[in-house]
Amino acid sequence: MIDTLQYITQGIAPQDHVENIRKACLNGITWVQLRIKNTEYRTVLKTAIEARKITNEFGVKLIINDHYKIAKEVQADGVHLGKTDTCPLIARQYLGNDFIIGGTANTLEDCRILLDKKVDYIGLGPYQFTETKRNLSPVLGVKGYRDIVKELKTKTPIIAIGGIAINDVAPILKTGVYGIAVSGVITSNMSSIKEFQDVLKATYLPE
Repeated sequence: MIDTLQYITQGIAPQDHVENIRKACLNGITWVQLRIKNTEYRTVLKTAIEARKITNEFGVKLIINDHYKIAKEVQADGVHLGKTDTCPLIARQYLGNDFIIGGTANTLEDCRILLDKKVDYIGLGPYQFTETKRNLSPVLGVKGYRDIVKELKTKTPIIAIGGIAINDVAPILKTGVYGIAVSGVITSNMSSIKEFQDVLKATYLPE
């Protein structure tokens, strides 16, 4: 099951990510993606081990960004692969079918490539400008999501990402997108988790 609200971690130091994961779990999050960039493998592994302990304690899904081998080593729930990361087919061969594999997409063509590679969900963005990511692709906005979802006609969950705030959720979901991923807003205000969850429940359009 792919959750409709996904928290992507932030932090200056690895321990900040761990602390934010605990805070998010305490505030009711059900899906966490550990995203640590430009950090050596051993440090990411150590952080992932701590993250897995916390998420296991709270019964929260843990996805590891980029590092599919670490995802297996710590027995996370899955991995999220960026466009320049390992091919999802290689990760699937290594991880097997019990792990969730997600991929990043910025365009319709990106989505089609990921669907061919049998990912479990697609993180599609950016919705709007965000300082979380370098080398940002052109923003999609509501119209971009609507056009891509209409063209794809897929049952694979599409997760909107990129600068999403509470008041963006309803318009985004009405495009047919499955859910949202949030980083900055939740990191700065953990109580917003419940707000996001409430809006998702109120506006989610079941098939």
